[in-house]
Amino acid sequence: MNYLFDGSFNGYLCCVFEAFERKEFYASPKVLTMLEPSIFNDQREILTDLNKSSRILKGIEKIIGKKDLNIFYHNFLADQKEAWELGFRTIIRLFKDGKIDIRDYGNPEILQIHQTIKKVSRERHRMKAFVRFVKSSDNLYTALIEPDFNVLPLVTTFFKNRFSDQQWLIYDIRRNYGYHYDGKEIHEVSNSDNHEIENPYAIELDLDPRELEFQHLWKTYFKSTNIEERKNLKLHLRHVPKRYWKYLVEKI
Repeated sequence: MNYLFDGSFNGYLCCVFEAFERKEFYASPKVLTMLEPSIFNDQREILTDLNKSSRILKGIEKIIGKKDLNIFYHNFLADQKEAWELGFRTIIRLFKDGKIDIRDYGNPEILQIHQTIKKVSRERHRMKAFVRFVKSSDNLYTALIEPDFNVLPLVTTFFKNRFSDQQWLIYDIRRNYGYHYDGKEIHEVSNSDNHEIENPYAIELDLDPRELEFQHLWKTYFKSTNIEERKNLKLHLRHVPKRYWKYLVEKI
């Protein structure tokens, strides 16, 4: 049985609630894009209900404590079918048994969850380092990202604190949503047009007149500080994977 939900964490928790409500413990939480044609699997649409998701959250917290509550959230942000199914099964087991050692690394499934959230955490740190903004004529700083994992919710507070005096937009083009900071509050935004962007700096923006000058200045600085004789591409790729290069103005 496939449980189709809206892709939100609250919707994901509602899948757990429905699994107990219907005794369908072997259901698989999915979004529509994950479905594969099959004549054997039924599907059920799960509507997001904040009351239901809140009850599941409170139940998890009661069993494992508030400190470890984010383990399941960060596992969910892996944005992968396998991670979702593993987290789903673990939460089901948690409620069935009434207890669980969430740090039992001898358990292969628990270990896999922690390995997943470690990857998510690594991607979060990279986003803090590799996000590049361009300034438009209306003083909005825009950055496009395409992370492997859905880490945008984990970095918005960092950018709000770092650029509290600027209006900015960080948009995840893989997942077609982003966050806009208006100088006071952060708002989630989304776009109904779903298309891949090959080169984010080729997008037509009404740039600030000095934006290209600053980009040129940064490229010049980057080139002048580079010591060709000490170039180590293997080490460089380990710290700055090539998949991020199209978002770094110094690499274009």
